[in-house]
Amino acid sequence: MEFRFTDEQNMIRDTAEEFLRDVSTSAAVREAMATEAGYDPALWQRICQELCFQAITVPEEYGGMGLGHVELAAVLEQMGRVLLCSPFFATVCLGANSLLLAGTDEHKQQYLPAMVDGSLTATLAWTGPQAARTGGQWGCEAVTATWQATHEGYQLDGELRYVVDGHSADLLIIAARAPGSQGMDGISLFAVPAETAGVARQWLPTMDQTRHQAQITLADVQLPATALMGTAGQGAAQLMSLIDLAKVCLAAEQMGAAQQLLDMSVAYMQERVQFGRPIASYQALKHKAADMKLKCEVARSAVHYAACVAQEVLSPDGDQRIASELHEAAAMAKGYCSDTLFFNAGNAIQLHGGVGFTWEYDVHLYFKRAKASELYLGNGAAQRELIAGLLLD
Repeated sequence: MEFRFTDEQNMIRDTAEEFLRDVSTSAAVREAMATEAGYDPALWQRICQELCFQAITVPEEYGGMGLGHVELAAVLEQMGRVLLCSPFFATVCLGANSLLLAGTDEHKQQYLPAMVDGSLTATLAWTGPQAARTGGQWGCEAVTATWQATHEGYQLDGELRYVVDGHSADLLIIAARAPGSQGMDGISLFAVPAETAGVARQWLPTMDQTRHQAQITLADVQLPATALMGTAGQGAAQLMSLIDLAKVCLAAEQMGAAQQLLDMSVAYMQERVQFGRPIASYQALKHKAADMKLKCEVARSAVHYAACVAQEVLSPDGDQRIASELHEAAAMAKGYCSDTLFFNAGNAIQLHGGVGFTWEYDVHLYFKRAKASELYLGNGAAQRELIAGLLLD
């Protein structure tokens, strides 16, 4: 496959790069990450009103741009480069994709226009407390919250962890399972306004201060029948596709951050003088930079291929074959980009010398993002194990 951006895609990428370079400076990131919300609401509104990036994948009938995941990946790459603190990943890559893939026409009409105008943020919550402790299990087996039918609709109970922006999102897409079910059986998706009675949310500070996560507790949450997305107990396949789409989006961010670490390191090496000449002139350091560059290029190819496949999944004629291909492509992109970002972050610290992990330099922020995003949705080893299982089927 020969992949080239179109002129329109290049324009979207360049616009994102120019805008984000100006607004997501080191000072802006450090200020936003110190707040409980984790982002600057004024900047989020600028992104929504001036650039409309949150509307990229929303169909035109709901007020969106009607573009695809290739354009989305181009924007996410630039967001990853500057560690943008915003609800973009949660709202677009988790929330909007959930509505597009699993929501009814009523859900789409109700929520997507509000996302487009910037008045609604959303996220997807499906992982129980044990997700990060079970060998990187982030699929349907991580769902522990339960649902049961009532006379008026449904009741949800349970605890969810690792919910990106779950403490601040206006809409929660929650995956729960029927009591006693296991694996992919009995899973349903529900659209739950965050202020629903019985929903308790708590911000849980993590190592990566630039992306906030939350714990959500569901205690006898009563929902109308209209909250159900799709068919009761038949949401496992949709949830797996949503996780795959999230992997592609996260991989695009990781690839952008890895490229930024390379650029930062090369710039520092050209300025830092040791023994009378810039350290960029030393062959051993050139080798490290070359290795970082190679990994970035391979990661970019993996992301662009996965984005092309992801684009087909949300198309009206997307079928199970495409969903299966996405499962593999997303695992390849997420696994390789996770390894690449952590490799580049480690090398960047070494190339910066003793100042690499000091608070004054931004390298440590990328290193923390590298580790946190490596574990989220499963690390490289977990993705390779998944691919091996697909090859054996």
